[in-house]
Amino acid sequence: MMQLIQVFQSQNYSITFASPCAKSDNAFDLKSIDVTPVSIALNNTSFDDFVKALHPNIVLFDRFMMEEQFGWRVTEQCPNAIKILDTEDLHCLRKGRHQAFKEGKAFNKTYLFGDIAKREIASIYRCDISLIISEVEIEILKNDFKVDEALLFYLPFMLDTVLDDDIKVFPEFEARNHFITIGNFLHEPNYNAVLYLKETIWPLIKKQLPKAELHVYGAYASQKVNQLHNKKQGFFIKGFAEDVNIAMQQARVCLAPIRFGAGLKGKLVDAMKNGTPCVMTKIGAEGMFGCIEPNGFIEDNPETFANKAIALYTNQVLFNTYQENGMQVINTRFNYNEHSMRFIKIIEDTTKYINQKRLNNFTGQMLQHHTMQSTKFMSRWIEEKNK
Repeated sequence: MMQLIQVFQSQNYSITFASPCAKSDNAFDLKSIDVTPVSIALNNTSFDDFVKALHPNIVLFDRFMMEEQFGWRVTEQCPNAIKILDTEDLHCLRKGRHQAFKEGKAFNKTYLFGDIAKREIASIYRCDISLIISEVEIEILKNDFKVDEALLFYLPFMLDTVLDDDIKVFPEFEARNHFITIGNFLHEPNYNAVLYLKETIWPLIKKQLPKAELHVYGAYASQKVNQLHNKKQGFFIKGFAEDVNIAMQQARVCLAPIRFGAGLKGKLVDAMKNGTPCVMTKIGAEGMFGCIEPNGFIEDNPETFANKAIALYTNQVLFNTYQENGMQVINTRFNYNEHSMRFIKIIEDTTKYINQKRLNNFTGQMLQHHTMQSTKFMSRWIEEKNK
């Protein structure tokens, strides 16, 4: 989201960040970058007055749930505004994989084509552009859901180039210690990965590296997370990282045994940006590397995962090789200038040809029709109920 804001500001857009969420202590200070934060209410006509007075050229929805709640109101009050859906990841893919994992079964279309998918794909059709963070998810939308490619736009992380001068100040192999993993604990794939480390992988590593420690960082550490802390086992729950860059640069190896999920993994990007090689699962690596060599090992078997982590931790040659791979991935796959220019171009083209684009999207028109706006009438019902 911060990267998207940066792109819009580079084009001199005035940005209003409207959210129904309560502000947390860890929230970024948007006012410090000249973004206007506004609190909005769910299921309330006050949003109609707000958005009509604001009269935006572009409205970007943070995930399909926000489009469901506010999209129809934007369409009614500001019909000419371009509607962009930022999917973050495909929720139907993540939820489906999670369900298959819980049932101990192989993931297939039965898990993909659930109610979440119906809502999410409908949201994609109602918008003019949907931002998809992973090439894998673009292919799923095109091939499995038959979504028109004209509605989809591949936009991964947009990152500044890591320069040689940046690399020179990274702590070297010998100056780094211990393992690290990081991730928001409210995100179920992250908590599951930490539990998997605690119960299965870390004991295998600790047996061969008795002095090593695993430092677990993440926001919203609950009691069930904190109770995993065990000093004797070298398993430390550190909680919220005040500075992820410092935490990553102090560590020697990042562990990411993600067993279900979707999108791109921010922890791997943070590791690569700070010269920290990784050991990850196939799900964790999905969409990250393309044709470029990864910044570490990709393993699903827990014993092999642990052995690769030990090899990476103890072998400086391997460490340096995978650190260099990570720099190449950041600078090639997630180059800010390249992706921001593509994004600006698609916005310009959509603005210019918006009527034709919407005419070509009959399914989207159909979903805007009053007989199919279940979310609209549910919202109206809730609003009346709350009076």
